[in-house]
Amino acid sequence: MLVFLLVGVLAGSEGIERLAFEDYGLSFRIGTIALVLILFDGGLNTSAAALKRYAAPAGILATVGVIGTAALTGVAAHLLGFSWRSAMLLGAIVSSTDAAAVFAVLRGSGIQLKRRVGITLEAESGVNDPVAVFLTTTLIEPHPAIGLEILAQFGVGLLVGIAAGYGGRALLRKIQLPASGLYPVLTLSLACLAFGAATLAHGSGFLAVYVAALVLGNGGLPYRAGVLRVHDALGWLSQVVMFLVLGLLVFPSRLLDVLPIGLALGLILAFVARPVVVAVCLAPFRYPAREIAYVGWVGLRGAVPIVLAIIPLLAGVPEAQRLFNIVFVIVVVNAIVPGGTVAWVTRRLGMEADTPPPPRAGLDIDSREPMDGELLSFYVDETLAVAGCRIADLPIPSESAVTVIVRGRTLVAPKGPTVLEAGDHVYVLTRPGDLEIVELLFGRPET
Repeated sequence: MLVFLLVGVLAGSEGIERLAFEDYGLSFRIGTIALVLILFDGGLNTSAAALKRYAAPAGILATVGVIGTAALTGVAAHLLGFSWRSAMLLGAIVSSTDAAAVFAVLRGSGIQLKRRVGITLEAESGVNDPVAVFLTTTLIEPHPAIGLEILAQFGVGLLVGIAAGYGGRALLRKIQLPASGLYPVLTLSLACLAFGAATLAHGSGFLAVYVAALVLGNGGLPYRAGVLRVHDALGWLSQVVMFLVLGLLVFPSRLLDVLPIGLALGLILAFVARPVVVAVCLAPFRYPAREIAYVGWVGLRGAVPIVLAIIPLLAGVPEAQRLFNIVFVIVVVNAIVPGGTVAWVTRRLGMEADTPPPPRAGLDIDSREPMDGELLSFYVDETLAVAGCRIADLPIPSESAVTVIVRGRTLVAPKGPTVLEAGDHVYVLTRPGDLEIVELLFGRPET
């Protein structure tokens, strides 16, 4: 994130290229489109079963947690000299964790987190934007029924997302497109439809997109592997474009005056506001102290606060330009302090999942319709009985077979005399009726 922000700054009005760009309206729209694509990619890769299990703590963090973070940050800003309105507006803008930053760190860095912690962080970041948006817009233009408005935003966004997800599932089952490359086009259209319909109905378009992707991703997607790869690429492209554009908006000379305040608020947010609020929100759910500390630390801010900081500029709020510059500094501080230490803190607090390393190569069966059979990957742990055994000696069902072995950087063609070694990733083609026996031999399939 910082690299692309820096590239944008260097190319901007006061950078090397001197590209004059200060179109906040266009930047807001680009940021919105990018967040739609990032949230859709995140939802497609989230397990609905795991999310259901941890929906309560994630939901509390996404609502009460956002409000609490905004309040504590606002109090700190007031103590640093801001009026109450400006202080609370600043707190609201930086109150929500950013899905783009969280997904990038947790999925792009190779960190294998414990399931509860990872799902809690991803779910919170995926659904907490409506509260931050409402806090920001209400502080700009006060609304007498803010509580009801927030509930309506969540309710409409949830209903539209569910409708778009299940409607998309039915559509994908019934139609047959002439080329596999058209299926990502259709799913992208569903993402845009979910956002647009929810927004026009005065609901949360971001929540609708995430929920629609969650429903689609946990169903039978045609050409699943290819569709997920396209949306993964779109998600990364969106992050690059978004941070480049936001970097273009920055004038380094304007940051000098707000640097001390931005630095102070960024550190208060990272070390005080976020950890305290997370500790209070997760206390009823009996999370261990280490997990609470980790969730409190990895409350990453990214493009969402900068996009929200554009709203006061578009509304003509006094001090809006100063608030925008401070938010930019806070985001950079947050990216360096919590963001730059995530890997170290993960190891220090013991948050890495006890899972095998991913294979260096992967196999997929890409099909429009569900097939009568599955290609599953298994990790051969040294404790498994199959480790050191010849394939011919294993009681593998007749309609199942070991198809390929990934051994380090080598693809091994399995034959009867082939010996399975600890550390191998074994791909087994099996029928649903044989799955129980195959799992008795090889353990749980890799995900």
